[in-house]
Amino acid sequence: MSLPPGFLEEVRARVPLSRVVGRRVTWDLRRSNQAKGDFWAPCPFHEERTASFHVDDRKGVYYCFGCQAKGDAIGFLRAAEGMEFHEAVAALAAEAGLPLPARDPEAAARAARRTTLAEVMEEAVRFYRLRLATGEGGAARDYLDRRGMAPPLRDRFELGHAPAGGRALVEALAARGIALDLAVEAGLARRPDDGRPPYDQFRGRLMFPIRDGRGRAIGFGARALAPGQEPKYLNSPETPLFEKGRTLYNLGPARAAAAKGAAVILAEGYMDVIALAGAGHEGALAPLGTAVTADQLALLWEVAAEPVVALDGDAAGLRAARRLVDLALPLVAPGQGLRFALLPPGMDPDDLIRSGGPAAFRPLLEAAEPMVALVWQRETEGQVFDSPERRAALVRRLAALVAQVRDPELRRHYEAALRERREALFRPVRPAAPGPRARPPRGGAAAFAGPGQPPPPPAPETLRSSLVAAPEGAGERRREAVILATLALHPALLVRFAEAIEALAPAEPDHRLLHLALLRPEAASSPLPPAAAAALARLRARADLRIAPTVGRPGDAGLAAACLEEEFGKIAADRGQAAEIAHAEEDLRGLADEGTTWRLSEAARARERSRRAPLGPAAGEDADRATLAARLAALSAGPALPED
Repeated sequence: MSLPPGFLEEVRARVPLSRVVGRRVTWDLRRSNQAKGDFWAPCPFHEERTASFHVDDRKGVYYCFGCQAKGDAIGFLRAAEGMEFHEAVAALAAEAGLPLPARDPEAAARAARRTTLAEVMEEAVRFYRLRLATGEGGAARDYLDRRGMAPPLRDRFELGHAPAGGRALVEALAARGIALDLAVEAGLARRPDDGRPPYDQFRGRLMFPIRDGRGRAIGFGARALAPGQEPKYLNSPETPLFEKGRTLYNLGPARAAAAKGAAVILAEGYMDVIALAGAGHEGALAPLGTAVTADQLALLWEVAAEPVVALDGDAAGLRAARRLVDLALPLVAPGQGLRFALLPPGMDPDDLIRSGGPAAFRPLLEAAEPMVALVWQRETEGQVFDSPERRAALVRRLAALVAQVRDPELRRHYEAALRERREALFRPVRPAAPGPRARPPRGGAAAFAGPGQPPPPPAPETLRSSLVAAPEGAGERRREAVILATLALHPALLVRFAEAIEALAPAEPDHRLLHLALLRPEAASSPLPPAAAAALARLRARADLRIAPTVGRPGDAGLAAACLEEEFGKIAADRGQAAEIAHAEEDLRGLADEGTTWRLSEAARARERSRRAPLGPAAGEDADRATLAARLAALSAGPALPED
C-alpha cells in the first residue's frame, strides 16, 4: 500500500491508542492517570495478574515491562488481531473517518505479481517436503537423524529435499500449470545462456523454506549433502520476494514468541535456530548465511529491544560478534541494544543442546554479556599495558569507538562503564607487608604504639573485607546485591518495585543472573531458576551481606520493604550525583584547563572514598577493629589541616 506523507500520522492522531487497546484489556484505574493519557493494565500478550502493560496516549506507544512487547496502534492490531499492515491501516482509517488513498496502479500490479510468486513458492515448499519422504530423500533423512532432529521438528520447519536431477521441480511446476517464467522469477529455476530449457536452481540438497514476517514463503536455504558439493549452503537468488540482507530466518514465529515473553536469540544458522526452538527457545532466528546487515539489525530490534546474540565459540564466531559490534554501535539507543552469549570453543547451539540436553543453553542465555563488555574485550585481550604510551593508545581507541554512539546520555554511560574497567586495569597492585607479624592484641587503641609510631599493618581479615578494600563503585554494587537478595527472599514485593528493578543495570555476573530471574513475568509466583538460586546462595554467603538484616535474617516483609525503599533511594541519589558531575565535566571540557578538570575528577573520587570508609559497623563482623582503631589514633595525632 502506497500512502501519502502524513496519512499515518493523521490516523494515529485521530484514534487514541488507549481506545484501540482498551477493547482488549481492563485498565487498572488505581494506577492509571487518564487525564494525562497514562494507562496501565495486565498485558494482553502474556498471562499475568499485575498491571505491567503501559499505554502512553500522548506518544501513541505501548510497552509491556514483563514481555517487552512494544509498538503503536498499527503494531497492536497486527500483534493482537493478526492483521496485516494494510488491514490495520484500513481499520484505523475507518475508525478515524478518513478514506483510504487511491492505490497506485503500478504499485498494485507489483503487489499482485508478488502474490503470484508467493503462490509458486508454496508449490515448491510442498514439492520438496514430499520428496524428503521418498527413497531419494534418504541422504537428507540420514543427515537429520545424525543431527538428532526428530520428524515432528522437521515437519514444523517444513524441511524438504531437492532431487539431484536437473529438472524435477521445473517439470512438477509445469504439470501444475505454472509458467516457466514464474519459476525463474521466483528463483526456483535458472535459464541457461545457450538457449536450453530452464533447470532447477537447487539439486541434491536439504531444503529450508524461508518465510517473511507475514508467513509467506519467499525463498530457500539449501545445504549440500554430497561430499565435496560446493557451496555448503546456497540461498535463493535476489527476487521481487526475497532480499537476503533484509529478512531473518524464523522471523514470524520468533516475533510471536517474543510477544509472549520469550527471549529473542540471534543464532548463526538454520540448524541452530531449529535446535534452539526444539529445546524451548522459541524466539530464535538467524541471518541468511552472511554477516548481519543494518536492515536485519533494525528488523531484530522490532522484535525485541535487547536480543541476545549467540555465536559459535570459535575464532570465526568471535570475529562475527566483533563485526556486529562495529555495526551496532552507531545504532544503539536508550533501551535498544544487544547482549552476547559466546558459546564454548568449537561448539554451536546445536552441538551444545545435543550434548547437554534442552536445558544446556539456559545458563549461557542468563549470563549474556552487554555489548560494552565485547568492546572492552576486543581492545584489551592479549595485550599488556605497562607503559604510558600503550595506555594512552587504549584510551584513544576506546574514545573513538564510544564517539560513534549517537545518543549523548547513552554515550556518557558507555564512557563511565569503560572508565571503570580502565581504572581497574590500570590501578597499581599494592605489595603486601613484608615478613610475618604477630596478631595485635584486642583491646582498642591503647594496645598499640603511641603517637609518632606507625600503626601495625591490618590483619588479613581486614584486607579481605569488601568494605575496606573495595574498588570505586563497590558501594552501589553492595546496595545492588542487598536489593536483589532481598527481593529474591521477598518475591511479593516485586510488583511494588517493578519500575525500580527494571532500571537496575547490574554488571556483576551473579547480580545479572538474579536480575534476569526477577524480571520474569512469573517471578512473584514461581521458584528461582537453578542458576539464579545458586547466585542467591553465593550472595547470602558473603560476610558483608550476612550483616544486612533482610538478607541474614529474612522474614520481616515490612523491614524488607523499608530497606528496599532506602536502598533504591540511595542508588538513585548516587546516580544523580554522578550524572551531575559527568555533565559538569562535559560542560567544562574545552573551557577549563587540565588542572581544573583533574581537580574535579579528584573531588569526585574523594567523595566516593569517603562514602566507603570503613569507620562503623558496616565494616562487618570480620573486620579487625583494633587495626582500624590504630589508624584512627595515628590520624588524630598527625598534623592539623590548614584552615581555609
